[in-house]
This record gives sequence, C-alpha cells and structure tokens, in this order.
Amino acid sequence: MRAIRTASAALLATAAVALSAPAAPADDGTGTGRDITSFGFSVTPRTVAPGGTVTLTSEGCEVPSVTVTSGIFDTVTLTEGRPGRATVDIDAKAGAEYEIAFDCKGERGTTTLTVDHGTAPPPAPVTPHPPRPPYKGVKAGFGGSTGSDALGTAELAAGAVLIAAAAAAAVALTRRRGRAGGRP
Repeated sequence: MRAIRTASAALLATAAVALSAPAAPADDGTGTGRDITSFGFSVTPRTVAPGGTVTLTSEGCEVPSVTVTSGIFDTVTLTEGRPGRATVDIDAKAGAEYEIAFDCKGERGTTTLTVDHGTAPPPAPVTPHPPRPPYKGVKAGFGGSTGSDALGTAELAAGAVLIAAAAAAAVALTRRRGRAGGRP
C-alpha cells in the first residue's frame, strides 16, 4: 500500500513540475520553428541590416499559400514549396529583434529576426539624362514636300496663275457691280 502512495506522489510531483515549467521557446535557434507548428518555416539570414533582404520559406502547409507578416517588412504570401523575399524597412531599429509570423490556414508560428548595426546598402546610382536642346518652336514660312527651303519652278508658276485668276475675278466682279448700279 505504501508503494502505491509513493508512486502516486512521485507521478503527481512529476506532473506538477512539467506543468509549471516554462514552455519551450518557439524557435530552436535554427530559424525553422518546426517544434511548435504542424508546418515548417524559416527566415534566412537570422540577422540583417536595415534595408537588407531576407528569404522566407514554408513547408508542409496543407493550403497552397502561407502569409508572412512582420512590423519591419510588407506582408508576403508564400506559395507552397517556393521561397519568398522581403526587404527590411530602412528605418528598422538596429540591435532590435522583430517577430516574424507565419500563418497557415489559421495556425500561427513565429520566429525572430535581429536587425544588425550594419549600414544600409547604398542607394542605386542615379543615371543623369542628357540635357535636351531648347525648344525652338514651329518653323514658319514656305511649306511643301520638297524637303528644301527654296520654291521650285512649278510652285512659282502655279502661284502666279492663282494670283492672276483671283485678280481677273475681282476685276470682273467690280465691273458687274458698276453696271448693276446704273453706271455706264
């Protein structure tokens, strides 16, 4: 009887210790986070400078996509089996750890990302554009499709004929008016 009491007490003490012990961390330091979810996930590298890029992966989720959120980059949707990339905000606080959350059909796994004291990558060089020549406006003057500024003989002859015809028509109209108004 005494053995039963001792075994019961030992079992009860073991259960109490197990229940009062702190929970295991969400990540074992490898970035996989596999010990807390039914699916695997990772962030590579684990330490990055502000403005740097991280690779996000997920495996084993039964739905075709996993949503990855964090306060230091835009939300990324991973397609099963394909990694995704995220650029860390340039104003991320150096030396801080940020939580990265992976969501697979409502099941959530988290890991951390440390922002390094490193410098941000230099901005992309700006390629100067060559200066544009000043706007000169429309070239007024003679038109035509000859491609030169001078008028050809055919254009001059046609213009002279048109002017002579207009002058003759004006003279004829003036004479008619004069006759219609009672003048001889």
